[in-house]
Amino acid sequence: MTSAAWLKERPVAHRGYHDQNKLVWENTLSAFARAVEAGFAIECDLHYASDGVPVVFHDENLERLCNLKGDVRERTSQELGLLSVGGTADKIPTLRQLLELVKGRVPLVIELKGRETDDEGFVEAVLEELEGYEGQVALMSFDHWLLKELKALNAPYPIGLTAGGNKPEEFEAHEKAMKLGLDFISYFYADLPNPFIKAEREKGTVVITWTVRDEKARKHSFEHADQMTFEGFDPRASV
Repeated sequence: MTSAAWLKERPVAHRGYHDQNKLVWENTLSAFARAVEAGFAIECDLHYASDGVPVVFHDENLERLCNLKGDVRERTSQELGLLSVGGTADKIPTLRQLLELVKGRVPLVIELKGRETDDEGFVEAVLEELEGYEGQVALMSFDHWLLKELKALNAPYPIGLTAGGNKPEEFEAHEKAMKLGLDFISYFYADLPNPFIKAEREKGTVVITWTVRDEKARKHSFEHADQMTFEGFDPRASV
């Protein structure tokens, strides 16, 4: 087990500290620079480009963020790096560009977006990019096969389950994932409280939430978890 206690220390900016895609768009270097300036931890998403390079992007296709048709995984990182996000000057960044920007100044909470039949080399590529990085990093995923591979490769970072739900069959799947020896959980705040999270917190597992968008949700989150992933407001202004 690797300590994830540092995840409790500061709010986590969901896909960077963007302004809900008005001027500063999600998962861009501008959003990440803004988070660094504010002192927030950064949550971001990784996909696996066709040339084997991890890129920072949430969706499986390009339509919502780039107004283009097509699968993000069918383009190289160089091709993706030419595409404007939201019509702004920001392009789709690589994981390496994110690391070079942040330089360890704030923690990174990185979610791997997997595809079970198309992930060969993905985990290895992420760990290779992170090698030698001097800063706090946590890795997480909804996808159990990626979590299993991260543990099998002895990734030297806290590894977490991204999850939600409040049905018994969902808890059963989550409990199976936790048996991999995971270090933390990122859970959908509106599905709290529930027996699964209660039991994990009693064991000492760190729990953060996603995605908190207002003061009511912030209050609910902190009643049942250790820290939040947020967007759309400045938690420094919260009472």
